[in-house]
Amino acid sequence: MSGKRSLDELALFGGDPSFGEPLHVGRPNIGPKELVLERLSEMLDRRWLTNAGPLVREFEGRLASYLGVRHCVAMCNATVALEIAIRALGLEGEVIVPSYTFVATAHALQWQEITPVFCDIDPLTHTIDPLRVEAMLTPRTTGIIGVHTWGRACDVEALAEIACRRGLRLMFDAAHALGCTCHGRRIGSFGQAEVFSFHATKVLNTFEGGAVATNDDDLANKMRLMKNFGFAGYDKVIYIGTNGKMNEAAAAMGLVGLDALPHFIERNRQNHDAYRSGLAGVPGIRLLKQLEGEDSNFHYVVIAIDQEAAGLSRDQLVDLLWAERVLARRYFFPGCHRMEPYRSYYPHAGLLLPHTEEVAGRVIVLPTGTAVSTDEVEAVCALIRFAVARGRDVAQRLNAGGSVTSRH
Repeated sequence: MSGKRSLDELALFGGDPSFGEPLHVGRPNIGPKELVLERLSEMLDRRWLTNAGPLVREFEGRLASYLGVRHCVAMCNATVALEIAIRALGLEGEVIVPSYTFVATAHALQWQEITPVFCDIDPLTHTIDPLRVEAMLTPRTTGIIGVHTWGRACDVEALAEIACRRGLRLMFDAAHALGCTCHGRRIGSFGQAEVFSFHATKVLNTFEGGAVATNDDDLANKMRLMKNFGFAGYDKVIYIGTNGKMNEAAAAMGLVGLDALPHFIERNRQNHDAYRSGLAGVPGIRLLKQLEGEDSNFHYVVIAIDQEAAGLSRDQLVDLLWAERVLARRYFFPGCHRMEPYRSYYPHAGLLLPHTEEVAGRVIVLPTGTAVSTDEVEAVCALIRFAVARGRDVAQRLNAGGSVTSRH
């Protein structure tokens, strides 16, 4: 890591990168390797690798207890978990979702020929706006999917009131929200179901995996059938289903990760505090705050760029950081409504999503997690401070044809 003193020292303009190895957003958090290997060794000795083995059952039980719910149904990934929960709830026709989310939220509906109706977000919280939900309802609407973006809970009470009053099903994409709370209660028990992701980039990973949390006994039973081809015993298929099972190796990783989760979250909190301190007072840079009085996993460090105040655009700052090997990300750019097939289906959707478009054009997510040290965070902050202090000069040189690194 090295500090920059002039524009010519920026890697963007031919200087050496600040970091020898890239800093990633979402590099996997890994618990003690010896404990993972011990679990895997026991699994191999048992020769029980999948099909509701003891590790998966233990993981489901411990996760349900942690979340404070009656049921946790572990699956091979969160996208399949979304698809199965959607099908088990009987959603059809149209379902209200935010466009400002990972595209899997929308694809899980469209894959099943259910129309995702994109709703705008609150520009301060980045979560679905209940006031706009009401405006998007039609006679074909059967449900609402809220997304706890960055681990910050949606307005669950307002959405629940709308769903109850209009006879709609309500579920949540909680991919970001393990370990977070809403009104002092762990996210996981709101709506009829909540879906978690244990992808490698999440605060807790199972290599690849997901789960649905619910307090609905019938719904849980239905999802358990659906994730295993509808089998209710040997040679007894009683329901249509698919293969959504989590395997034993994934559960082994998850169990070790659950034990290490407090450590993961504390490391994220330390990094988040370092970013907050290091970016305080930087013109045009606003760090999204965590909700006061609520637990957070601090897994997403989100800044919004005001181009006029910062002197350079969001994309120019991202290019600068990538050249320095800080692989910041433009989540969730450009919004689901601007991705295919939705862009072709709804070419004018952006007219109803002004806050989504504004936020998608300003947000950067910065590296954190156990693979990133506070010293590295401070170096990233120094880079951003340098870039903004010379923002107009950086932008002018880029606009005149200076070198630009690729983000892709």
